[in-house]
Amino acid sequence: MDDWLKQVAAAVVSDEQLSGEDADALPRIGRIAAHESDDRRNAPLLCYLIGRMQTDRPLSEILDAVKGASAASSS
Repeated sequence: MDDWLKQVAAAVVSDEQLSGEDADALPRIGRIAAHESDDRRNAPLLCYLIGRMQTDRPLSEILDAVKGASAASSS
């Protein structure tokens, strides 16, 4: 997690840390949401909903689920 993100997270009273893997997975999830839905607003909205899940499920697994759901909806 870079310094800017740490500082802003602390300002909103969050002690959460992102691993490098999670920091890579979230933008990929957002990219799929924006491009596959043709609505850029879905990127932050989906990432928000994922954050609200409060689960220990790895983001790499969630990324795979998003890819699968997106492929199924475009078939």
